[in-house]
Amino acid sequence: MKLSIKIEELAMFLLGVFWFELLGWNWWWFIGLFFVPDISMLGYLVDKKIGAWMYNVFHHKAIALAFYIIGTISRSDVLQLIGIILFSHAAFDRCLGYGLKYEKGFKYTHLGEIGNSN
Repeated sequence: MKLSIKIEELAMFLLGVFWFELLGWNWWWFIGLFFVPDISMLGYLVDKKIGAWMYNVFHHKAIALAFYIIGTISRSDVLQLIGIILFSHAAFDRCLGYGLKYEKGFKYTHLGEIGNSN
């Protein structure tokens, strides 16, 4: 994966950290909830299609931003928190090369094949 994409994703992760700071919640919430979106990988226990669908729902930044925006408009800190966690987690994963999944298997992502150095 290209360095420029990793830098961009790192910037988005830091934006999520900034948004979290603005909420004023204790940092243990961020740390404790940060890996919760990875529960979506349990879908792979059913099959590749369900696994990819579940993973993509919990790692799609547009969905994360929708939660954050709806939370901001409705003044719901909980919805904002959900959006921030989903957004930050997705950006962090993409820094590591884990993109949205294709149905043919976990290692096939929109950023390329996981483990492939290209």
